[in-house]
Amino acid sequence: MSKKRKRHTPEQIVKKLRDADEMLDAGEELATILQTIEVSEATYHRWRIR
Repeated sequence: MSKKRKRHTPEQIVKKLRDADEMLDAGEELATILQTIEVSEATYHRWRIR
């Protein structure tokens, strides 16, 4: 059973990417960050290239 797809607003995306940057700077691992901000690795990288 898969999760229901969730759409993020541009504001939510910006906040999650900023939060991820702060966690990366603090030395957190990417896998932990992705769980915390609740996005897949593919989504994270897709957001990053925009």
